[in-house]
Amino acid sequence: FLLRSLILFNSFCFIVLFYLFKASTLLMDSDSIAGALELEVTIGFSGSVPGGLVLHNDDQRILYALGSTVVVKHLLRNEQFFLRCGGEQSSVSCMTLSKDGKLLATGQQTHAGFPASVWIWDLESRKVLHTLDLYKGKIQCVSFSANKEFLATLGGDNKLIIWDVASGAAICGEAAANEPALCCSFVNASPFCLVSAGKYNFRVWRFDAVNRKLRPTDVKLGPLKRTFNCIAITDDDETAYTGTQSGDILQISLKHCLFQKRGPNNGKAPFAMGVQSIALTEDNTSIVAGSGNGVIALLDRNSLTVTRSTQLDTAPKDGKNDTDDNMSLQIRGGKKVASTISPAITSLAINAAGDHFFVGTSKASIFLVAVDDFDYELRWSAHCARINDVVFPRNCSDLFVTAGVHDIRVWNLYKQRELLRIHVANVECLCVALSADGKSIVSGWNDGKVRAFYPESGRPMYTIHDCHAKEVTAIALTADGNTLLTGGNDSLVRIWRLSRDLDTNQVTHKMVASLREHQNAVSYICINSDDTEFVTASTDGSCVVWDVNKASRVNALFASTQVSCVLYHPDDSQMVTSGARQITYWDAGDLSQIRIVDASDKATTNKLAINASGTHFVSVSEDATVKLWSYDEGTVDAVGIAHSGNIKACKISPDNQHIVSVGDEGAICIWKMPANENSNVNKAENENSNEINLQPQ
Repeated sequence: FLLRSLILFNSFCFIVLFYLFKASTLLMDSDSIAGALELEVTIGFSGSVPGGLVLHNDDQRILYALGSTVVVKHLLRNEQFFLRCGGEQSSVSCMTLSKDGKLLATGQQTHAGFPASVWIWDLESRKVLHTLDLYKGKIQCVSFSANKEFLATLGGDNKLIIWDVASGAAICGEAAANEPALCCSFVNASPFCLVSAGKYNFRVWRFDAVNRKLRPTDVKLGPLKRTFNCIAITDDDETAYTGTQSGDILQISLKHCLFQKRGPNNGKAPFAMGVQSIALTEDNTSIVAGSGNGVIALLDRNSLTVTRSTQLDTAPKDGKNDTDDNMSLQIRGGKKVASTISPAITSLAINAAGDHFFVGTSKASIFLVAVDDFDYELRWSAHCARINDVVFPRNCSDLFVTAGVHDIRVWNLYKQRELLRIHVANVECLCVALSADGKSIVSGWNDGKVRAFYPESGRPMYTIHDCHAKEVTAIALTADGNTLLTGGNDSLVRIWRLSRDLDTNQVTHKMVASLREHQNAVSYICINSDDTEFVTASTDGSCVVWDVNKASRVNALFASTQVSCVLYHPDDSQMVTSGARQITYWDAGDLSQIRIVDASDKATTNKLAINASGTHFVSVSEDATVKLWSYDEGTVDAVGIAHSGNIKACKISPDNQHIVSVGDEGAICIWKMPANENSNVNKAENENSNEINLQPQ
């Protein structure tokens, strides 16, 4: 009897464990059975990648690097797709297109000592043909032979390797030079000749495929000592033109491996901050050069004299300047009107007709320039570094605001265009909030200051100096705009009263209370619907509910992990927190725990956003995924994958039609809310949104 009872008990335990395992498996696999969020558009460009902007041979598609992905964008239609080259810990370091436009090769940059791969893509099928692994750290440059039979790769460890494209096997390799080599290129006709250049070295290589040998010949430069950044080779393969870090352009005979001349020669000084990119026009009669200070120039190929030049991102044309080291930039009709930033020209892509060319800059701007008169227009702009926060105006879905390194930007959601840029040098904006009437943009920065700006011009409204001893990490405004709540890296929560002087129209601020309950940085602040209470989250795992008027603690909860975000449900009955791999529901009254759902099995959930009706919310995490959740069921309805790194923040548009997410790679992803999740929106709200004073005049 005892034996039989023991067997039955063991069987019961086995069945219970089996179903528990099954339930946990179904929970872990909920992401895989969820639908896919539809990506409407991505705004972003890794402009610091040399040659990271490529125009396809058909003149209808443009390819550019964005984090660890390559974006292939159609110029005439609103279409784009992504080629993911590695994980979140890597980025695209170089790229090249084959002569026929069918193959794409991309190089990877990882952490020092970690493997770095070269990816060969078939653009038509969007599939990886080969992944080439013989490097560590960084791939410096890649180049296809004219017949796309071979691929030359140059690594950060100075190894030059020739690969067979068909099989993906390495044929041969050599050390590129004693000093670092920075670029390489096959000639236009022969697949058995290529050129490499770098610091104090310029070599012409003969490739012997039969004997698997690379034989270099050093170019005779005489007394010149140069660091070569870029190479352009004429169609007849007789001459190479190379841009140097010293700012001059050298003409080199490839046939004789001999330096011939340098320019510019017509009394022009060398290009400031070096020649970073170079290209030959379609007729091979002129050279287009881009410098490190934003100057593009057209030079005669034979004499190396400058025939035409212009500078992108020039000083303000309207003569306006603002104070407090701020610089506002407005873009009207695609023309750049004001900026004090001179970015490096990192990419040049000439179209097939030879009358226009695209320019990519290190500040993530893409310009279209006419060859005949160098008239230019800004086609796309983006953040050039990580974006920390995003916010919509109240009851307005046409605009949104992003905050990142050095600047705050206002965007048009439907045109995907930048409307206003507020630049503050040498600091980083960590959080941003908008007043309910849309008349002020309030932001927190890593220098401990709160800065408010007028949304029409981007000029400063007021500044709270020493708002926190360290970084201002969280910020919120009440609906009446009279109370400002801030949280800092110093673990303090502070309440500020704002008032406007009727005589001078200046906004004054006064600190009402400085509250200390947290033991670590304040990560988020959320105010309830009637502005009577607010809750603060901290990375120490605590959330504290405060009374706005009394400036006193009401209640507190303590989670087992750090809390990165906390939100009130729209009816104020519950709160939702996110942290290390978990999302937790709490009762807003007694702060008792209601439900825990697993958001990810490997990454921290950074931020949450809930729609106005409270039926769905969005989470973003370090594993580069955007997830749409059903609030009541606690299940994932859809998953979006487009970011190539850590996603910092997200918001749902007030009309419940779009989701906007921002990430470390500087990308803004705009997603369509699934049709069955859309709530009915009153047309009057859209009409009222026109009253919001957030559009540049």
